[in-house]
This record gives sequence, structure tokens and C-alpha cells, in this order.
Amino acid sequence: MTERRQRRTQQERSADTVARLLEATIDLLHDRGLYRMSTSDIAERAGVSRGALTHHFSSKEEIIVAAVAHMLRQSTASLHQMAADIRHSGGSTDEIVDFLWRIMNDRLFYVTMEFLPEARHNGDFRESIIPVVKEFHAGLNAVWAELAGQAGVEVDHALVLMNATMCLIRGMIAQTPVKDDPAYFRDLLAFWKRQVKREFRPAGETAATASSIAETVPARADVARKG
Repeated sequence: MTERRQRRTQQERSADTVARLLEATIDLLHDRGLYRMSTSDIAERAGVSRGALTHHFSSKEEIIVAAVAHMLRQSTASLHQMAADIRHSGGSTDEIVDFLWRIMNDRLFYVTMEFLPEARHNGDFRESIIPVVKEFHAGLNAVWAELAGQAGVEVDHALVLMNATMCLIRGMIAQTPVKDDPAYFRDLLAFWKRQVKREFRPAGETAATASSIAETVPARADVARKG
């Protein structure tokens, strides 16, 4: 019994070490960039020994891939929670756009911009990171499909609309390091919210009545439950 308890404790400590290393890697990717960080820096930021890092990860590339996967899964979980909140308490398409802006602006996009150039020039790294990115995109599409189902919107149309939203937001955030103009970004988001509100509607619904659907995404799901 004592041996089993000790083994669990070691597993828990190992899991904690890995979690700290992954978070430290994301912190450094964001704060310093991929080319200004080393595995020694990661170990120091995580508060563990260099040996502890190499016990779990054999290279800088390996820990970056694992850290990015960890970050993207957390982001996907947040998106699913957002969809669940909309399903239970209601929410507008404006709130979806605002949520995407916040989540992308909170390290996610900047970290992505650090590893994308490496994926372009490093074939081995690209092969490792592509499955991670595909998993994230599949998770995004699952969220968009769920929201579309709640509102009675055609899924394929919703996927195009919401992925276009992600592309727009990525392009906007790419400007933020050299464009300190909050009003500029507010105006762009306000413009895009109007487009989403018009487009996020059931097939056959006219643009004039689209806002009645978009204002409360799960309206049709609520009716179905009451019925």
C-alpha cells in the first residue's frame, strides 16, 4: 500500500513538472520568441533542473511542439465552454466575435507567429507540428458546427463564416505590434460583427430578419427544448 501511494506521488510530481515546463515554454515563446530562448531558459523559468527537462523532452523542438499542443487544447476547451454558455444562457454573434478577439489576443496568436516561420523552414519540425494544428482546426470546426446547429444555420456556411472571422482577427492582431490604434481595431470588429450578423442565419432566411437569429444564437434550440 505504501509503495503504491509513493508511486502515485511520483506520477503526480512528474505530471506537475511537465505542466510547469509546458507553461514556461509558452511564456518564453511569447515573451522572448523562439530564437531567443533555450532549453536552459525553459528549465529556469519552470523552476526545475535541466536534467528534469531532458528526462521528459529530448530537444527544444520536442518541448515546443508539446507546449503548442497543450496551449491549443486549452484554447479549444475554452471555445467549447463558450459554446456551452451560449447554449444554456443565450448569446449573440457579437459575443462570439468578441470572444475570438480576446482569446487570440491573449498570447495565442503571438505564440503562433513564433513557430510558423520555423515550420516553414524546418521540415522535421513542420511534420511534428502539422498534426497539432490539424487537431486544433478540427476542434474549431466542431465548435462552429455546434453553434450552427443551435441556430439552425447551414453548417458548411457557418464553417466558412467563422473561419473567415478567425482569418480576419489573425490579420488584425498581426498589426498590433506596430499599430497602437484601439479605435481602428474597434471599427474593424464592429464592421465584421455586422457582416456576421447578416450571414449567420438559417438557409432561406432574409438578411432583413437575420438579426433576430443572430441576436440569440441558441433561439431555435431553446424552442426545441420547450417543445
